[in-house]
Amino acid sequence: NVIPDSVIIGGTFRAFSRESFTQLKQRIEQVIMAQAAVQRCSATVNFLTEERPFFPVTVNSEDLHAYFVKVAGEMLGSRNVKDRQPTMGAEDFSFYAEAVPAAYYYFVGAGNESRQPPVPGHSPYFTFSEEALPYGAALHASLAAQYLADAHTHVAAPSQRKFHDEF
Repeated sequence: NVIPDSVIIGGTFRAFSRESFTQLKQRIEQVIMAQAAVQRCSATVNFLTEERPFFPVTVNSEDLHAYFVKVAGEMLGSRNVKDRQPTMGAEDFSFYAEAVPAAYYYFVGAGNESRQPPVPGHSPYFTFSEEALPYGAALHASLAAQYLADAHTHVAAPSQRKFHDEF
């Protein structure tokens, strides 16, 4: 048996809130350093943030989420708009949501109820409901148009405008 003089361990970690993410990162480092000390070894923890920044937690704006539910419910019927439990997926969209208020929605047409058991979106067995594509496209367009129309009604008088904000 050869015992190596070093080891590299890699992985990912995710959380449902920014606070939990920060606590988890600190706790990972604490546990690794403490276990190394117990074994009379040294350890280095490198989260590689220079090479690969952490994906932030995707947190929806409550106001935009409510707006989405309202518009989608009016268009598709409220019984067809379902909130999902948070998932541990990492999403590029989270960088946008950190910078500006945002609401992430997905799976328009992914609820293929004839498929049992249901399969997740990244499964090789996933099939999208082609019949849902027009609804998804219309929902995207409707959300944008309705949001711009609503924002236009709240625009300041021309003398108070500080930027170009015409509809």
